[in-house]
Formats: sequence, structure tokens, C-alpha cells
Amino acid sequence: MPVRRFLRAVVTLLAATALLLPALTAQAQEVERGNTVLRWNDALLAAIRTGTLGPPMVARALAIVHTCAYDAWAAYDAVAVGTRLGGSLRRPPAERTEANKTEAISYAAHRAAVDLYPAQRAGFDTLMGELGFDPADPSSVPAGVGLAACDAVLAHRHADGSNQLGGYADTTGYAPVNAPMVVAEPYVEANDPGRWQPLTYRNRAGVLVTPPFLAPHWGGVASFSGRARDLADGVPAPAEDGTPAFRAQAAEILALTATLDDRRKAIAEYWADGPSSETPPGHWCLLAQGISARDGHGLDDDVKMFFALANAGMDAGIASWEVKRDHDSVRPITAVRHLYQGRQIPTWGGRTIDGATWVPFQVPTFPTPPFGEYVSGHSTFSASAAEVLKRFTGGDAFGAEARIAQGSSLVEPGVSPSRDLTLRWRTFSEAADEAGLSRRYGGIHFRAGDLKGRSLGRAVGAAAWDRARSYWSGLG
Repeated sequence: MPVRRFLRAVVTLLAATALLLPALTAQAQEVERGNTVLRWNDALLAAIRTGTLGPPMVARALAIVHTCAYDAWAAYDAVAVGTRLGGSLRRPPAERTEANKTEAISYAAHRAAVDLYPAQRAGFDTLMGELGFDPADPSSVPAGVGLAACDAVLAHRHADGSNQLGGYADTTGYAPVNAPMVVAEPYVEANDPGRWQPLTYRNRAGVLVTPPFLAPHWGGVASFSGRARDLADGVPAPAEDGTPAFRAQAAEILALTATLDDRRKAIAEYWADGPSSETPPGHWCLLAQGISARDGHGLDDDVKMFFALANAGMDAGIASWEVKRDHDSVRPITAVRHLYQGRQIPTWGGRTIDGATWVPFQVPTFPTPPFGEYVSGHSTFSASAAEVLKRFTGGDAFGAEARIAQGSSLVEPGVSPSRDLTLRWRTFSEAADEAGLSRRYGGIHFRAGDLKGRSLGRAVGAAAWDRARSYWSGLG
């Protein structure tokens, strides 16, 4: 993948934002030569941006593609074993060439990507052609290895509880206890202000929508490490309506969003990862492309890094959605309106409004994601990713930055920020913490949802890392 294409992909993180990772010179040479894992990661992220899947489904899709790529690669390694077929596909030493690995990975990744995003097949076929392969001709040994490895993964994942073949429809019979809130109208008291409430608003197409709770069954999806659900079940319950802690968390969000400055607004928008984006797990897979360039990764390095990273993301989605579904917790937009209706309150932009009309610092076409507040998915995804990247690179050093252009805000276009500014992250942990904090700045999550999500994410990431390393170490 040419370096300029890599940078263009990174720029798509946010309009008028450019992410610059250091030392994109010598370290970028592997990307320039066309590292196959990076090419397939990039192709899948492009499909994700134009698709409609939510964050937990995106995380699973990334995990499947990178697991198929890893399992195909493992057949050409002397020690590593695949996740489904163990060492049964292992090829003799004379066949363990870069060319054979590339071919096996490509056929595996193509099969997985088409399975997950069939409408994007033309793009995946085009990439195969660019790599010198014909997806309609799997007659070579490496192609057969890649397809066998991936078919075993897909067979497992088609029965993993996600209901992919049923369009990811809920399998639990979940129904919200509250009627929808019309965001553009003053608050009408919810049946249970401590529980999640659907929202009715106009999307980017101007259509009035009321999205249902996204994938309430997701906590039941089979996790990579086998520990995601148990880790989720250890998370303590959130504050309940009527308690001092419930009132305090709403007051904190109200005060925080009323005093947002340009930097905090930029942080809220940079990490938003809403519709038509890579979503949070994809954002970290995009950042990992820069780590590959920075550290001069070869094919073997990136197969393992993305395998561990993507599966940690999948498990983060499973774990956080398990907690969300268990507690069905209220979002700030409902809690603030419930507690402050009929009172004049300060809010972002220097305004004073009736509490019954409060909205978070978000684009009006996507005021709050459609699922329970506790815990924060952003916090869980980001902390799990940071944990894997720390362990894979051998340290916490990140050294990245994002430049935010004057007036580039999508919430306050032309107004914020009042001048160009730069967000910087010295470490992976610092970036992950900021991603979690961004949701509080944006009025999407309470403090506990953020912090408990971070803790959960670190535990999930550690468990996924241990599992991934056991596979490439030959332990299975």
C-alpha cells in the first residue's frame, strides 16, 4: 500500500483531521512494498465505512478476517497452530516462503471479507487482482490452504451466537421498558428513568428514525479468549435512579459539558467514530497500521499483531455488551432531562436552556448511540487495544498526534475550534484513556461507565493477548 494511500486512509478518521505517526520514512518501506496483511486490513476498513454494522459486529468482522489470515499463515510457520485446525494444515519447510504465505493469506482474507460484507465483493476482488490472484481460481496449494483454514473459522463463527446469517437480529426477545423520547421535543417522564430509552430523531438523510437497542444478544457471542463473559459478569452495577450517586453523575456530566473548551470539544469529536466511520475497533486497527510502519514490521509481525488486536476488540465488544444488556442502563440524555426538567441549566456553546431539552455535545443526526450506557464501549474497545499493543511492541510508547483544523467541528461547524490545535498521545494508555474520556466530554457516558469500561477493557485485552500468543507459540 503506497504511503500516500496510508495517510489518506488515516485522514478519514475525522473531516479536516490528519493523524501523523512518527518516522514514516524508512519504517514505511514495508507498507510501500505492499504488506498483504495491511492491504486486507485497509480493504476491510473501507468496507466498514460504507457499511451499516455497529461496533460489536465490526469488531467481530475484523477478528474473523484477521483470524482467517492468521490461520492461513500458521500453516507456513514451523511452530504456530491455527485456531480451528491446529497444525493439520502445516506445510513442509521448502514451501514456507513469503510468496506462499501471501497467497494463502489473501485467499483466506478474501473468503472471509466476502462472507462478512458481500455487497463489497467488487472491491475485494479488485484487491485480489492487484495482488496477482484470481479469486475464481483456487487451484494452487496456498490457495487451498487459505480457503481450508478460513472455511473452518467461518463454520465456527456462523454458529457463535452472533446470528450473522439472520442479519444479526436479536435472539433474546429484548424490549425496552421505556417509550421512545423525541429528542427535538421537551422531555416526557419515562416509565423508568434509570433504564435505557430509545430516541427518535432525524438522521443524516433527514429521515425520522427510532433505532432499537443494538444487538442485545451480543454478550452471548463466543469469545476468543473464552473469558469475556466471565470478566463482564464481574463488573459492579451502576448507580440506580433515586440515589445520591445517580444524581451526582448527572450533575457532573451537566457541569462538564457546560464548560467544554475547544480542546475538549475536539477530543469528543475526534474519537466519536459514529456512522460511516471505522467505529472504535476499526479506529484502533487503523492506528495499528501506523505502528507497523513505525516499527518496520514484516508480514509475520503484522499477521500476529492484527490477529491479537482484532480478537481483543471482538472480546471487548462481547464483554461490554454483556454489561450493557445486564443493566440496561440510562443514557445521560434521559437522566439529565429527568432530573433537570423545568429548571434553567447551562450547556455547551454558552447557552442556558430548560433541562427538559438538554442534548449532549454530538451531531444532531446521531445524538446518542442506541444501546445502554454502562459500560462504555469506547472505553472497553480502546483499553483492550492499548493493552495488546503495549504487549506486542514491548512498551507503552505511542508518539502520535492529530491536527484539528480551525472551524472543522461537525457539531459547531465554522465555530470550533477557534484556531488549529493538535492532540498528542505519548503512550497507548494515554490515547485509550482519552478515547474513554471523550465520551464524557461528549455527554454520552458517565464517569463510572468510562472508568469501569477501561478496567474491563484492560482485563479483556490481557486475556486475548495470552490466548493469541499461545496459538503462535504452538500451544493452541
